[in-house]
Formats: sequence, structure tokens, C-alpha cells
Amino acid sequence: MIAINNLTFEIGARALYDEANWHIKPGEKIGLIGANGTGKTTLLKIIVGDYSPTSGTVSKSKELTIGYLNQDLLSYASDKSILHVAMEAFARQNELHTEIENLLKKLETDYSEELLNKLSDKQHEFETLDGYNIEYKAHEILAGLGFTEEQTHRKLAEFSGGWRMRVMLAKILLQAPDILLLDEPTNHLDLPSIQWLEDYLKAFEGAVVIVSHDRWFLDKVINRTVESRKGKLTVYAGNYTFYLEEKALREEIQRGEFKNQQSKIKQEEKLIERFRAKASKAKMAQSRIKMLDKMERIDDVDDDNPSVNFKFRFSKQSGRAVFNIEHLSKSYPNLSILNDTEAVIEKGDKIALIGANGKGKSTLLRIVAGADFDFTGKAETGYNVTKTFFAQHQLESLHLENEILTELQTFAPKHTDTELRSILGSFLFTGDDVFKKIKVLSGGEKSRVALAKALTADANFLILDEPTNHLDMASVNILIQALQQYEGTFIAVSHDRYFLDNIANKIWYIEDQKIKEYPGTYAEYEEWNSKRKLEPKAAAPAPKKEEKKEAAPVKQQSANDDKAKQLKKLNGDLQKMETQITDLENEVKQFETKLADPDVYNDKTKLNDTNTAYKQKQNQLKQIQQQWETLAEQIMELEA
Repeated sequence: MIAINNLTFEIGARALYDEANWHIKPGEKIGLIGANGTGKTTLLKIIVGDYSPTSGTVSKSKELTIGYLNQDLLSYASDKSILHVAMEAFARQNELHTEIENLLKKLETDYSEELLNKLSDKQHEFETLDGYNIEYKAHEILAGLGFTEEQTHRKLAEFSGGWRMRVMLAKILLQAPDILLLDEPTNHLDLPSIQWLEDYLKAFEGAVVIVSHDRWFLDKVINRTVESRKGKLTVYAGNYTFYLEEKALREEIQRGEFKNQQSKIKQEEKLIERFRAKASKAKMAQSRIKMLDKMERIDDVDDDNPSVNFKFRFSKQSGRAVFNIEHLSKSYPNLSILNDTEAVIEKGDKIALIGANGKGKSTLLRIVAGADFDFTGKAETGYNVTKTFFAQHQLESLHLENEILTELQTFAPKHTDTELRSILGSFLFTGDDVFKKIKVLSGGEKSRVALAKALTADANFLILDEPTNHLDMASVNILIQALQQYEGTFIAVSHDRYFLDNIANKIWYIEDQKIKEYPGTYAEYEEWNSKRKLEPKAAAPAPKKEEKKEAAPVKQQSANDDKAKQLKKLNGDLQKMETQITDLENEVKQFETKLADPDVYNDKTKLNDTNTAYKQKQNQLKQIQQQWETLAEQIMELEA
């Protein structure tokens, strides 16, 4: 489909890519990952032809159609309706529609056979291209991306950049190209829209290449991972979690090979040093020196995962009740957000506030932060509570002429320079980076500085509104580590589900204008919520009182028979699964034995192949165990 061969791309004296290779095959769902600045967006622009490589080739088939979503589309504006802009995807259908309308107008005065035949041909082509359903398709995709019916008829220019980006995504999806290149497609989506996009991309028949910092999204969609690092492209045959596991294995092997080689080099150097001065051994020493010079050196493994090495400090502990909400109501003109709702934030709570855009998450955060007083009811901060509020607009409050270190020194004078440098180091500002002026930083770098400021505040209650925006995966991991060891209380809004799942012990969501709580992690909430959505469909209607009494025993007997048949079938399926589980457990044990075999462990190819097969069997075992548990629960419910 697309073949990248020996690609080199230079910016000034720096080679962003150096003889990189990558082949994209039909139907692959690929995550293109790597640290900021490694050239992911640049590579997409090279593929579509916006940039030309310094050397090497990018080969594409002539008929290949590409849909490219990039952040430059944020600036796209139009006075046409959202629906009209989205339907521009159907260029040929729109052209035919106009031609058919013109022909029908002509037929009012001209009844010639030639005109009728022309109209018939155009209508046939229009129908072949499914032209009568294009408006329905556009509505379906726009609804999936969060647009109401009323919004689709409003002008695109009336919406913010984030919402315009959704329209451009809808247009690209409606084009149904052979390959989708999506640069940060989830940046401007809320959770329901992200989940809809996941399902759409999984069912999409073409190839997909995604650049994203949302690892949960990547895990759900992709079946290949390509890492851009040090000018090369490395392919991993699995999703993001598989990539992490496989990369760790490869690094373990590389680390072992590096240590063995270093040991061998030291041994050779000792021999050379020992025999160099002896005339009889000088020739042998020179031979060994040449051998060392020709040796292909193995690099040690670089540590790409910085860790947090500072401790949060706050001077006073809060009381048990951190924030109390009673009979709270909040509304805007023609829109009610909260109505007579109650909630309590207690000391030690780690809360993730989730939901679709427009449900009032940011409004609620502003109320908790004390930045919005236009409501009725009670919203009270507890005893000894000191809070700090992080929101994206606070990036504007950074002092642009300050150096990064000066910005933190001014904000947190109680911290020593060593402590502040340590904090900035955790947020990837090392060495002389701390002397950069704020005005030269990128959006992501400014976000990291603002986060560092928030986390140095003498606060026992953190309020975080979209703290992961503009952060790469390494920075998100740093923030996760920081919040995991934070001993205070916090509430956070984010669309990054991996982030939420790793920091929260409670989930808040707004439903029917009430604040509702789920006591658990995000993953547990999502599983519970999926089952909850199915319950109304599964619930059987109550029997009508008008039914004749004599019919009841017959119906009851029929229901009992059906239940018995269903139980018999389910128990049979359960026994088959138990046999499969036993067989898979034995296979897994056999692979574990192989992995402990030195012959396998010392052979890199054998080890990789065996480890891949081992993980596949583990996944199969895990899946069938989950199926067994689900089936067992169904049987228990029927037997109750």
C-alpha cells in the first residue's frame, strides 16, 4: 500500500530520519508513537507529499486515496452549515445531484428521449454511489462526534476550533479513503465521542495510522505499533501495551548483550595491556587491537522513562470534610446544568469527574475552586483546606519574560533551587533548559511549567481541569506518579482514560442534573456502566393484570421448559470451556518451561518467537477465563 525505503529527512544539520524503513499494508491499524520532536507529524506530511524527503523514497499505488486529519485544519472556516461542510466529502454525488436537478428542470419544457436517457444514466450512477443515503450517513457520523440535529444546521464559523476540527474529522471519515492518517484525533473529543470513534475505526475496512498520546485509545484500536526514535522506525506486532512489554523484553536482551560485550572488551583490553610490551607477544596484541576496532559495538539501553523524584509538601492537614455541596443548582440561559444536587469531597478522595462536553464538568470545577459564585444552594470549603486550581487558561498567566526557574522561584519561595530543579527535571526540563524564557516554549512545555507550579503550591486540595492536554506520554506518566504519591485530596477532569484509571479511587459523573458517584477506578466504572446500559433492554415487561388466570399455568410451564433447555445448553458450553481452559493452561506451562531453557533464552530469535507465542496463549487463556466467568454468572442467575 505504502512503502517507505531508506528515508532520510533533514532539518538544517539535524537528521530527523536517517535511512528509515516502513511498509504499511492494507487493513492495518497502526499507532505511530514517539517522544515529542521525533518527527511523527513530519512523517505524515512526508507521506501525503507536503514535505519532500532529503533522500529515500515513499512509494504509493496510483489509485490510493488518503484521508489526512492534521492540526492545521483548526483554522478552517466556512459560512456554510456543518452538515453542508461534512457532505462536501461526497464530491461526485453532489455533482450528480446538481446535474439531475438541472435535467429535471429542463424536462419541464423538453421531453426529448435524449434528455430522458441522460437523466436515467445520471440517476443510475447516483444510486450506485448510494447518493440517496449520503445525508443520513453525514447525520450519523456527526451525531457520533457529538453534534445535535440543531447544531448541524448552524454555520461552521459559529463554532470554536475544537468543534470545527470535529467537522473536518467527520468529512474525512465520510470520504472512506483507503488509508486514514489521523494526527491527535482525540484532542478535541469528549469521552462518548472518543468511544464512538474507537468503534468506528475498529470496523473501518481500510488502513489507519494514528498519532496519539491517548494510550487507552491506541490499545482499543491498533494492532501494530511503530516507534519513531533516533531517526529510525521500529515495528511492533501488537497494540500499545504489547509494545511496552515487547520493548522491555528487547531492552532486557540488549542490556544483557551490552554487558557481555563490555565484559569481553575489558578482558581483551587487559590481555592487550599485559602483552603489548613483550616483543614475542606484540603481534598478538596488535591483532587483538584490530579486532576490537572492527567490533560492532552494542549500545546500552537508554532510559526513556523519567520518574518523579520529589515529594509533595503542605504545611497543614485538612479536616475530614474537604468540600460540601448541598441543594446546589446552576443554570445558564436556556440550559440547566445542576438542579438541587448534593455531594461531599472527603479527605484523601482522588476523584475523576467524567462525562460528555456540555454536561457541566468545568462549571462544577469552577464552583469547587471558588471561581464561580453564580448559583443557588451551598458550596462550602472545609476546615483547614488550602486549594490550588489548574486550568488551561492559566497558561496565559505565566510571565512570558521570566525564565522557567525564575517563574517557580517567584511562585514557591519556600522551595530551594535544588528542589525546584528536581521538580522541573521530573517535568523534562533538565540542565540549561531551566533558563529558557517562557515566551519561547511550546504549548506542551508551557503546560508542564504550569503543572509544576500547581504541584509546588502549599495546597492539600488540588483541582485539575484537563491537566493532560498538550502532554506527551512521558509527561502524563510523570503526572500520574506525582498524583499517586500525593497525600492530599484532588478532583480532576480529563479525557485521558489511562490517566484517570491510574489516579482515581472515585468517579463522579453528572446525570439528570445531579452529581452521582461510583466508588472505584475508571476501568471498574466503565465495566459497571456498560452493564447498566444493557439492563433496561434486558428487563422483561411486567405481566398485564387483564391476563386470564387459566392461561398462567401454561405460560409458566412453557417458561420453565425454556429455562431448563437454556440451562442445559449453558452447562454444556461451560464444560467445553473448562476443557479448553485445562488444555490452554498446559500449553502455557509448556511455554514457561521453554522460556527457562538456556538454549531458547540465549537465542534472540527463538526467545522472541517463544515469548510472542507464550503471550498469545496467555491472552487466549485470559479471554476464555473471562467468558467462563460470564457464562457461570448467567447460569447462577438462571438457577436462582
